Amino acid sequence: MRDYDEITAFLGEWGPAQKLIFLLLTVSIIPNGFSPFSIIFVGDIPEHRCSIPGNLNLSQAWMNRTIPLVPGTQVQYSQCSRYRLDVIRNLSEVFPDPDLLNVSGIEVEPCLDGWDYSQDQYTSTIISEWDLVCDDTWKEPFATSLYFFGMMIGSGGSGIISDRFGRKIVLFGTMAVQILFNLLLTLSPSWEIFCLINFFRGIGEMSNYVTAFVLGSELLQKSIRVAFNSFGIGCLYAVGYMMLPFVAYFVRGWRMLILILSLISLLYIPLWWFIPESPRWLLSKGRVKEAESIIRLMAKKNGITPPAVLFTDDELEHMQNKQVKSVPVIQLIKSRNILVITVISMLIWIIVSIGYFGLSLNVPKLHGNDYLNCFLFGAIEIPGYIASWLILRKCPRRLSHVGILVLSGGVLLIMNLIPSCIYQENLPFIVMGVLMVFSAIVVLFLPETFKIPLPDTIDQMQNIKWCPGFQSDSTQTRVNRVEISNEEML
Repeated sequence: MRDYDEITAFLGEWGPAQKLIFLLLTVSIIPNGFSPFSIIFVGDIPEHRCSIPGNLNLSQAWMNRTIPLVPGTQVQYSQCSRYRLDVIRNLSEVFPDPDLLNVSGIEVEPCLDGWDYSQDQYTSTIISEWDLVCDDTWKEPFATSLYFFGMMIGSGGSGIISDRFGRKIVLFGTMAVQILFNLLLTLSPSWEIFCLINFFRGIGEMSNYVTAFVLGSELLQKSIRVAFNSFGIGCLYAVGYMMLPFVAYFVRGWRMLILILSLISLLYIPLWWFIPESPRWLLSKGRVKEAESIIRLMAKKNGITPPAVLFTDDELEHMQNKQVKSVPVIQLIKSRNILVITVISMLIWIIVSIGYFGLSLNVPKLHGNDYLNCFLFGAIEIPGYIASWLILRKCPRRLSHVGILVLSGGVLLIMNLIPSCIYQENLPFIVMGVLMVFSAIVVLFLPETFKIPLPDTIDQMQNIKWCPGFQSDSTQTRVNRVEISNEEML
């Protein structure tokens, strides 16, 4: 029985049809590059100090003495407290010149009248609009955490939904969700509503990314998939990342910034007429005519005359059987091999994401210009994606992955040797570095895939050794499990 790649081998590997699909799907990833990091500018904390009411009739000299210095410093003023204004007002009536007395012993009070924010860099952020400072500082990272929680839901749910309804409809449906909730975000009347919308925004954006990843893998021939999944998607994601500081430099208000980024995403709607559904998915659902139509259209774009008959009678019967039968998701964890590989892969992805987003979202705390730093963070990814593409083509995957993780973890740990930093500031980097090195060890338990045919069925997965020295599921164990034939696998 021929597999899909063998059936469609006549299309060629890199014709005009594949080039167009490669281009359009990678371009659709650009919004996913700037959306997760928009909080760098949307939620940045401007310089601020307690607001002082103007009806106190204080002189400028006394106004300059209303804010206490941070204990232990001589130049840094408190952002969360002020001297008691009733005391300051009484003293100003007796001592017109504040230099005649020491005000440092005056009792302090919180910022009862709100805060004044510097507009040197931003006209507004969610911090300045809703006073997310001092006792409410936790609200900005909480909103960001909800966004990433939405991404987690989207990454898990998009695959199940696209298996049910199709890759293309989920790809563009989640694009619409992405645009809709970005637009709604600009209308947020409060921090609470902002958090809720930000959560759904995260679901849409990650679902779009994952579905594009899967659709490209299924539409493109096997020799192009590595380039698409590493170089193609990665570089265009980095382009989106680099666009963010450029737009943010000219748009300093958070609502207008998100609005403009949302309008950029509207440009992708016409792609509906140029990106086809996955023939693999259509065949798995028994929709043979639709799949055949797409394959013949790709052949036409490539200037190739397709065979008169694409599928034999046996293959058609096989596809119809697959459509009738289904495999419950729970079955994927009933095999020890699949369960172990799934858990290890999830663990590695979680650790890598912690390191990646932990560093990227730290841009406002770095020295230098925020916009330039953000741009450089995106730009440096491009050579990284190119290097990963070349490594995946020439080197064993497991050892390459281990080497990259050890290098990443080692650099994070070496940063702790910088004497100008204190331990508390370096603690996140210590944690990320240790986790990276730990994940490198865990990778050693995964099977090697370099130049090895990938399994297509659950039965084939039973025979994979997930760790050197550990045998795959025994024959007796497989007999005791629910038997699933190749015809039941999608």
